[in-house]
Amino acid sequence: MDEYDRYQSFFSWRYGSDAMRLLWAERTKRRLWREIWVAVARVQAELGLVEQDQVDDLQAHEDDIDIPRALEIEKDIGHDVMAEVRAFAEKATVGGGVIHLGLTSMDVVDNADALRMRRSLDLILERFIPVLDRLAEQIESHADTPVMGFTHLQPAEPTTLGYRLASYAQDLLADWNHLRQLRASLRGKGFKGAVGTSASFIDLLGEENAARFEQRLSEILDLPFYEVTTQVYPRKQDYDILCALAGLGASLHKFAFDLRFLQSPPVGEMSEPFGKKQVGSTAMPFKKNPVASEKTDSLARLLAQYPRVAWDNAALSLLERTLDDSANRRTTLPEAFLIADELLLTVNEILGSWVIQEAGIERNFERYAPFAALEAVLMALSRAGADRQEMHERLREHAMAAWELVVRGEPNPLPERVQKDEELQRYLSEKTLSTLMRSKERLGFAPQRARSMAARIRARHSSTGTEA
Repeated sequence: MDEYDRYQSFFSWRYGSDAMRLLWAERTKRRLWREIWVAVARVQAELGLVEQDQVDDLQAHEDDIDIPRALEIEKDIGHDVMAEVRAFAEKATVGGGVIHLGLTSMDVVDNADALRMRRSLDLILERFIPVLDRLAEQIESHADTPVMGFTHLQPAEPTTLGYRLASYAQDLLADWNHLRQLRASLRGKGFKGAVGTSASFIDLLGEENAARFEQRLSEILDLPFYEVTTQVYPRKQDYDILCALAGLGASLHKFAFDLRFLQSPPVGEMSEPFGKKQVGSTAMPFKKNPVASEKTDSLARLLAQYPRVAWDNAALSLLERTLDDSANRRTTLPEAFLIADELLLTVNEILGSWVIQEAGIERNFERYAPFAALEAVLMALSRAGADRQEMHERLREHAMAAWELVVRGEPNPLPERVQKDEELQRYLSEKTLSTLMRSKERLGFAPQRARSMAARIRARHSSTGTEA
């Protein structure tokens, strides 16, 4: 039986990068456990509890990981951490007897998970940089490009493509900052024993040395610890991180969902890249489906569910700890990061080679923008002394007549109808009416605010992901 004859998670090969998979690989996890055990023995040696040759032996066999042997032991004893302790001790015959001295399993597992999540956040933040850079570039390029705005999926008023992109960028910049804050505040459990009191370490080392012991491990692992824990670190940390990743998913979902709408032929304003040999449908050779955007929305929808599980883990852990979070954390934590990784990689690829259909943008603008100009005409008529209600009705009649022609595929006659209306000309000249119907000049602060958002993106991060 080879690997294709048994079920595999699609996150094992299809979604996410090899770099993220490596962070959550079984070997990486066990390597981190051993790193922690060696660090513990090292500090215990500093405090005179174990011998230096024992530490040296453990360090010499730190990379000598035999997962099949550990799994074989686990079948007999039913405990994965203890199985790895024994597998490690079989290799490190001098130091094996002091592995895990004074610890409880979660002193190892939770600190290792915190380290993995921190490294995973670093990778996610790295993925963010080209997405934000490309958005800033596109915003600046299209800050003045008029497009038809849509509300309720109906034509509304003009905006600019840059301003629309700035709305996505604003959300993503908030996600970037939130994830950076969480990364900076992330903490491990520390080394506090079975219920968080550090009683076992006080027994081994005395009160003063027990405090020094934990502080030294924080320094060696370069990981701050919670002051108060139970057997585990507070599961609200997982919840906060998964909520932030799901928030990123929401931002990218909206971007992709909007792109799917704009790519549909009846709108036809922009589209994701489509390879020369790419197949859109097995049945319809002409299809150019937005598969990258649809994948983005599909995975983001799944990511949105993980905070619910993390909430349960935080809320339903009774007293000092129950084990009912353990199994689901083995999948929710890695998959959440792998999804976020895949989403950023996919959207970056879209932004790098998407197609802006200028003809489609212009067609929709000419078809629908004149309707939006009627508000400016109404305001000008009112300022000129016309009865607001009478003018509203007159413009409404022009709009309804024009709409009937537009939906039949004919050119929009509204500008001409308004400009030639003699009743309207009693208050405004034909030239003024013509100017008011030029919707491309009625973009408000959209261009300026778009450029401002692009500048904020460039000011808030550099190529290294640090504050400017």
